[in-house]
Amino acid sequence: MSAYQRLDMRQGQSLVMTPQLQQAIKLLQLSNIELAEFVAEEIERNPLLERGENGSLNESAPESDVDKSKGRDELALDGSEGMANARDAVDASDTDMYEAGTGSDEARTANSQVSGPSASTDWSTVGSGRGGGEDFDFEGSLTSEKSLHQHLHDQLSMAGLSQADSLIGARLIDETDESGFCKVEIHEVAKALGADSANVEAVLHVCQGFDPTGVMARDLTECLALQLKEQDRLDPVMQTFLENLHLVAKHDIKGLGEVCGVDKEDVMDMIAELRSLSPRPASGFATEATIAVAPDVFVKEMPNGMFAVELNSETLPRVLMDKAYYAEVSALPMRDKEREFISECASNATWLIKSLDQRARTILKVASEIVRQQDAFFAHGVAHLRPLNLKQVADAIEMHESTVSRVTSNKYMATPRGLFELKYFFSAAIPSTGGGEAHSAEAVRYRIKQLIEDEGDKVLSDDKIVEILTEFGIEIARRTVAKYRESLGIPSSVQRRRVLKASA
Repeated sequence: MSAYQRLDMRQGQSLVMTPQLQQAIKLLQLSNIELAEFVAEEIERNPLLERGENGSLNESAPESDVDKSKGRDELALDGSEGMANARDAVDASDTDMYEAGTGSDEARTANSQVSGPSASTDWSTVGSGRGGGEDFDFEGSLTSEKSLHQHLHDQLSMAGLSQADSLIGARLIDETDESGFCKVEIHEVAKALGADSANVEAVLHVCQGFDPTGVMARDLTECLALQLKEQDRLDPVMQTFLENLHLVAKHDIKGLGEVCGVDKEDVMDMIAELRSLSPRPASGFATEATIAVAPDVFVKEMPNGMFAVELNSETLPRVLMDKAYYAEVSALPMRDKEREFISECASNATWLIKSLDQRARTILKVASEIVRQQDAFFAHGVAHLRPLNLKQVADAIEMHESTVSRVTSNKYMATPRGLFELKYFFSAAIPSTGGGEAHSAEAVRYRIKQLIEDEGDKVLSDDKIVEILTEFGIEIARRTVAKYRESLGIPSSVQRRRVLKASA
């Protein structure tokens, strides 16, 4: 070991994450709503940026070339797409690009040929899709009626409580959720307000007498009890019945009869009475409007049996760089710091526009490959969904898996079968019994759902479902069937038999 200092020259390679490169990666994983907010902030921060009325993608991008013999399309992108990880996100070309947006039809549309007949599946049976008719009036469904909190505060003001108790009541109302439940800990509210727990409890009981009946209950049992109390039906037997709602969920009629000390007929009467109550007392009040998901791409079936993949121009930000203003400002005399600021703004504007352009192209390329890989789904339905992972798509389009993962996050595809998140089309593979092509986990889950829906009077156990799936060439374990069934919210065969017996 040398005891003296010295200088060495070494040569190496490394990927430097510049701020611009980090920005391009960030843009890939943003949803269209988040992207719109980000672009709005950049326009406010950068004086050289402005919104454009009509944007266009890079004109140097070639038209999509459809290979009809294989049902494949090739959409070339500018930039270093073959590079791993972060470099997939940026366009390395030196094209003088000052506008990003909707793009021309040739640049933003790709076709994917699908073999077989046109899709004729009943799309309403596809549980994972979400879609509405073109005539659906979303704005007409919104309401400006009084909210639950306003309704409760109005009643609180007329309850005749002291000022201190009114403050406690207002706090409890603010803690009430949209369903009408006040799931708070009394001692926590008392500690926060510096009040006595017994006083908070008393105010809560007063508020529980407000309209609608059952509002501000702390749980479902208390909610139902308040409604039964108003109807003068909360006797000791009914109270015991409410304390054993878990047996009601299991349709354990015999167990309920033993706990409540009544016969089967009385149990059925109490269940019928329970069904007449409202588990969500605030369901009739106005709530905040849910923002509809805007698709990033559209998939449309063509007359020739192919599917066209098109970017949603409404969600693509239209950004322009004001080159005339930049030239005018650059010609003015200014200090070095001001000139550096203008130069940085021009650089950031150019890079942002190129990043937006590349983001749109990458989304289109990934979506086109997904449609190409899952053509059987679009033609025949969810039962024909193929197993697919990020690596398969990444290898096909010569990108890194992390890039595909970012592109498919919070992105949605509007198809003739409904609205789907891009990640929906990626599922694990279930092996085939005959050593043939593997089955998609989502398709197997759909088959399990169909089998149970069509079981009728003969309830199928998990073991029986395994036997039926084996006949279809699907190799699956019983515990996997149970896991898929539970993920679909379907009760066990024992519970389904109880329901069937109780309804007989």
